[in-house]
This record gives sequence, C-alpha cells and structure tokens, in this order.
Amino acid sequence: MASGAEGIVLLDHGSGGRATHQLLREVFFEAFERSPELLDAALLEDLQGPLAFTTDSFVVSPLFFPGGDIGSLAVHGTANDLAMVGAEPLFLSCGFILEEGFSLRDLRKVVRSMAEAARALGIHIVCGDTKVVPRGKGDGLYLNTAGLGRLLRSPAPHPSRIRPGDRVLVSGPVGDHGLAVLAAREGLPLKGLRSDSAPVWPLVKPLLEVLGEDLHALRDPTRGGLATTINELAEESGTLIYLDEAAIPVRPEVRGGAEILGLDPLYLACEGRFVAVVSASRAAEALDLLRGLAGGEGAALIGEVREAASRPLVVLRTRVGGERILPVLTGEPLPRIC
Repeated sequence: MASGAEGIVLLDHGSGGRATHQLLREVFFEAFERSPELLDAALLEDLQGPLAFTTDSFVVSPLFFPGGDIGSLAVHGTANDLAMVGAEPLFLSCGFILEEGFSLRDLRKVVRSMAEAARALGIHIVCGDTKVVPRGKGDGLYLNTAGLGRLLRSPAPHPSRIRPGDRVLVSGPVGDHGLAVLAAREGLPLKGLRSDSAPVWPLVKPLLEVLGEDLHALRDPTRGGLATTINELAEESGTLIYLDEAAIPVRPEVRGGAEILGLDPLYLACEGRFVAVVSASRAAEALDLLRGLAGGEGAALIGEVREAASRPLVVLRTRVGGERILPVLTGEPLPRIC
C-alpha cells in the first residue's frame, strides 16, 4: 500500500480491488473496532423510537487546527446536531473523499481522532465509504457523515415552543472555533486561540432530564455564529429576542483577535457550544446546572424572549447602553471552517 516513507493515497485505493481492501483493513477497521465485513449496509439492532436522523459534510481548511481536526470535528458536529433536537447520538456513518497523493500518515491520524471522539461519546461508527479523486481535484480530504439518535423525551425541544418571557442561555464563550481555524489557515500570529470543538450531549442530557418540558429550544451556533443562530430562533418562533452584549461570554483572546481583524465575535462559529431557551421560572436552575458540569463552567444567561411588535427581530443592548438590531450574517467572511 505504501508509496514513499509513509505512503500516499493512490487512485488504486478507490478501485474497489486489492488496494481498497487493504486500505480498509489497515486504516479503518482497526481504528473503528469493526469486523472486516464488506456488507453493503450496516445491520442495526431493533431500535425503539422516536428517532432523529441527520447528515453533515466537512471541508474544513486546514485539516488540523488548534483544538481538533476534521475527524473529531465530524463526530462532534454530527453528534451535536442530534443533541439539538434532544436525541442521544447512537450510530454514525462516514464517507471519505480522498485526493490522490494525500498522506496515509495524515489519514491514519484523522481516522484515529474520529474513532477516539466516537468512543468518548459511546457512538458506534457502523458503516462508511471511501472514494479517491485525481490529484488536484479534492483538496486532500473531505468527510461526509450521517448520524442516528434516539429522542430522550417528548415533546422534543423545538423553536415552536418558544414563548415571550423565556430566557436565553449559552453554554460557554463564543467565537473560538471560527477564529482558531482562520488563524491556523492564514498563519496569523494570534496567541491563545483554540477551537471549542467538543460534544455537547453531556451537557444537554442533564438539562433534558432536569428541566423536562421547560427546556423549550436548543440550537448550536455554528456557521454564522451566535447572532445568526438567535435570528433563526426569533424567525422560527415569531418573537423578538433581546440580548445583553455585556452578558455574552467571549474569551479575551478571541475578542482581541477579532478586533485586530475587524470581525465581530458574535458572527464567529462555535463547534462545542449551544443556545438553550428555557422558561423564566427555571432559568436560574438551568444556569446553575450547566455551570456545575464539565464544559459548562462558562455558561451565561444572555437574553430574554419578548413579543414581536411587527416582525421577528433580535435586539442587542450594547456595552455602552444603546440598542441596535442584530441582523443575520451577510456573505461568507470565513469559508471552510467546518
């Protein structure tokens, strides 16, 4: 299989023949703890519903960045999408689009990282696919995933359940992932940046169990950041959401780096945070619960839901005491961050 000291991906690895089988055995099966069966589909045990199903693709550049890589990011991103509808992540599929010439050493690192992230969450990677495209056509590696999970309770968190008077919480500081990836890609000498890529189910599950129906909605602020995510919730619920800028947690390294680059941290992507909309009577309890869990120490109460006077809006009370409308992100200032 090897070509060179560590070996590279060859077009032959995508042929379906001997080289493909060798790649599967030596790179994927061992890492994912799967038996070397070449079935066309995964056979799952009888699952009791209701279930949640999601799919995602990952084209992040660079593939390795402070705090993670495309492999762990794919697991976290897919599992977090399931968690946002109150579903425990159970099974994952993965599709690898490999470019001819890609380092087999780096491929092994990505696969191991993916396997470790899945094991930490108790997720089973049950099926997958590999394709190889000619040199110059694939930018190294793209990943596609699909995830299956079981809803923990019904009704599931949903924006339609948001009501005026609800409170808005965020599980930790925002903007880390987007700025860390940008700095790594461009070689910017910004210190202290690290992606927040992490699974949120260990935080979401206790919230679901304790708050029950008082947990009204969940959303993860990935592309478009916190500002766009809150706008989505306002639009989908037909409400006005009022945020307090001073209450929104942003690490000093992120705030400083964003100021240097002329970026707003509220539009920078997160990959290990979530927004929770909860009933007013349980907001303090929810905040205390999150802050007492590993990974939720930086949680904050950042706003409240109000009646929309004319149309759904997000209004930000600024640090200097003024108010302004916080719009949806326009354009794509930071491509290839997930």
